[in-house]
Amino acid sequence: MGEADRRRAHVLLHAPFEGPGSIEPWLHARGWEITRTHLFAAEELPTVADIDLLCIMGGPMSVNDEGAYRWLAPEKDFVARAIASSKVVLGICLGAQVIASALGARVSENPEPEIGWFPVEPATGAGESSFSWFFGETREAFHWHGEKCELPAGAVHLARSAACEHQAFAVGDRVLGLQFHLETTVEGARALVENCRADLSRAPGRWVQGENELLEDATRFARANEAMASLLDDMASLAG
Repeated sequence: MGEADRRRAHVLLHAPFEGPGSIEPWLHARGWEITRTHLFAAEELPTVADIDLLCIMGGPMSVNDEGAYRWLAPEKDFVARAIASSKVVLGICLGAQVIASALGARVSENPEPEIGWFPVEPATGAGESSFSWFFGETREAFHWHGEKCELPAGAVHLARSAACEHQAFAVGDRVLGLQFHLETTVEGARALVENCRADLSRAPGRWVQGENELLEDATRFARANEAMASLLDDMASLAG
């Protein structure tokens, strides 16, 4: 594959400690060109036409905090244009909420924070999507969020959990939002704990696990990363 034929993935990053996790080695292994925008460092967004796959990662802020984070409004506009241009788009946690907000859906506080390893199960409408092959079974996933999003107009509800109804949604067959994390590695989870440890003490509840329970079993991360790879294989086929 020549340079002109390489597929191009762009990653939107909202915090220095929350990266693409297992997505990055997956892309490298398959010869993708990877570019990034560190939004927290006020870097410029690329041209939509210059990317094939857009990955929007997590972060500790709210999509509603446009006054505090001046890059949020331009980011939402960029994501809306990428979707309108039929790019393949994957949003994870905050990234899923960015997709929802960019398409006019409401993002608000979840009834309870959800932090830790909890199952996500198929939603009633999961069979109506091209991603239904993945969401036909209950899967354990890593969570770290305090907000939720409503479904964008026309979206298919794919997955739910006991703590959060809208855990995954698809918009058409090229846009996927995941409230949960499959890409998080052990190192990425440790970085979250180090930088967001206050969330664990500030938000005790039924759906908040302790630091040891979050980190002690590396096989959980391996299984989640394998599931992430399966989804990426499917999404990559859409990107050409």
